Amino acid sequence: MDRSALPDAAFVDPGGGNADAVRHLSESVLDSLLDQLTTADERSPMPADPAVPAAEVPDSSRPTDAILDDLDDVIAGSMNPAHPGYIGHMDTVPTTVSALGDLVAAAINNNMLSVEMSPVLSTLEVDLTDAIAAEFGLGPDAGGVLTSGGSLANLHALAVARNHAFDVHEGGLTATTHLPVILASEVAHTSLQKAAMILGLGTDAVVPVETDANSRMEPDALDAAVEAAEADGRDPFCVVATAGTTTTGNIDPLPEIRDVAAARGLWFHVDAAYGGALVFSERERDRLAGIEAANSVTFNPQKWCYVAKTCAMVLFAEMDHLHDEFRVGAPYMRGEDAIPNLGELSVQGTRHADVLKLWLTFQHLGRAGLTQLVDESYRLTDLLFERVRTHPALEAATEPDMNLCCFRAAPDWCPAEELDDLNGRVQESLLREHDVFVSLPTYRGSRWLRVALLNPYTDATTVDRLVGGIEAFLDGERD
Repeated sequence: MDRSALPDAAFVDPGGGNADAVRHLSESVLDSLLDQLTTADERSPMPADPAVPAAEVPDSSRPTDAILDDLDDVIAGSMNPAHPGYIGHMDTVPTTVSALGDLVAAAINNNMLSVEMSPVLSTLEVDLTDAIAAEFGLGPDAGGVLTSGGSLANLHALAVARNHAFDVHEGGLTATTHLPVILASEVAHTSLQKAAMILGLGTDAVVPVETDANSRMEPDALDAAVEAAEADGRDPFCVVATAGTTTTGNIDPLPEIRDVAAARGLWFHVDAAYGGALVFSERERDRLAGIEAANSVTFNPQKWCYVAKTCAMVLFAEMDHLHDEFRVGAPYMRGEDAIPNLGELSVQGTRHADVLKLWLTFQHLGRAGLTQLVDESYRLTDLLFERVRTHPALEAATEPDMNLCCFRAAPDWCPAEELDDLNGRVQESLLREHDVFVSLPTYRGSRWLRVALLNPYTDATTVDRLVGGIEAFLDGERD
């Protein structure tokens, strides 16, 4: 094949003919990246005026130095979760080995569609999801598949639950006489509505269930909602409990919801995208008591396990349900292997080898490292919540169940109708004056400041800077 129009390092010559050119390009990119990452605390957590490179296909290959200059601008202009003051979202610096694992996975470019196209990694994914399902206590027949994010994991779980309840795998929903509905907390993740829409049920098929003052689903309200839905001619088939709400980080009462689901004959799904990491902490894992009874679980190691995006999974207590209620065979794939073709069991066909960076992270950190990261996050959250709870000008939205603290400035001199605007300006001041980024979600109709204490380099000084920055801003406003 004529390659005269290609630069020397366009591909890696399998015979090693361009090894020096590839090594030079790789080292240049890595050096540039490390220069940026090892000085991340010198840049703002959020860029002020990012430079976006020209989106064009040049007539011929550009000089490497020009490409690297643009790459520097991309990195510098991107969200900077490595900064210890980036505490606004469930994003953090990934483990070094997971970033390198993504490089390896991209370079070998196996396709997780089938065993034939990813012999080692397909086996590793089956074995590792089995092991994680065991951590949740899902039973000897449990397992799962990796997905590109929690939204796909929730979609996958609800599709299997629907197919299991209504036998619509082949014939579709036309045979159903009542509208299938899903019960979930009023603060559950919006991916459930997306899933219901994609599954042909419509977003209104997700019935919101009342929560208590700490954003936890009320079991009595759940039971009443199931009864009301049935009386209205609808057909409840699944209840979704949340282990780690997005805004406040609270955990639904899993044992009580399990009991309602069992009594009502509902599929029990637990969205533990964020809170699932608690299984690695002996001190905190009891917060997930009841999850072992779930029919399916969503878990995102890309969050509190620090794996580079994307890395999520859906686990099933009975893998036979996944095979029987969801699998669509691919006739162009060999199918006699002991390990299933995971693309036939997944929403996705072609799939990235996310399992490699997950496995590498577990190997590199070990259980002790994962435990320490979770426990240290709790220590910092307790520190911040105590500062908020005892501060006369601050108001907590809920009592934290995890490492999220949602609160707002509510000084007695500010009218209630002006609190949203005040907290918006607090957010801006913290970023501009103190290099602290917190998010500003809407919760129960009002704006709140949300802190996620994930970054392993965030410490008590960041908490001091956060609270001190709020105090300085409020003093200036009052004067």
